[in-house]
Amino acid sequence: MDKALNYLALARKGGMAELGEEPVGAITRTGKGYLVLVASDASDHTWRRAKSFVAGTEQQCIRVSFSKDELGFAVGRTSLAIAAITDPALALALVKALGEPEKHKAILETLSAKAEKAKKRKAEANAHKKNVRMGKKK
Repeated sequence: MDKALNYLALARKGGMAELGEEPVGAITRTGKGYLVLVASDASDHTWRRAKSFVAGTEQQCIRVSFSKDELGFAVGRTSLAIAAITDPALALALVKALGEPEKHKAILETLSAKAEKAKKRKAEANAHKKNVRMGKKK
């Protein structure tokens, strides 16, 4: 199985993926879907819906080279046309695993910035938690 499909499977197992049109639409409306994946053999209607989900936001939409059956197999379903990744670092890793960095340059830049921002927020939250427990050192 391809590395990108492994990342998709990992996202599903870790609760960082939404699968199917309705859940993807719901998560993108909240702004938490960093990357929307559409299967290569998904209908044009599904592709247009996916693009409309992310329109006007910083969420990214990409048509992957995998078929619906391949995406479905990766997540334990018979087929899957559309999925959303809700973790910026995992979304970045998945796009990098797809290859073709020149084709996905804008997506990679946006996801890199978002992943860095999330990493910084997490570090600040951990520092705050430690300060609350131990008291801030002067």
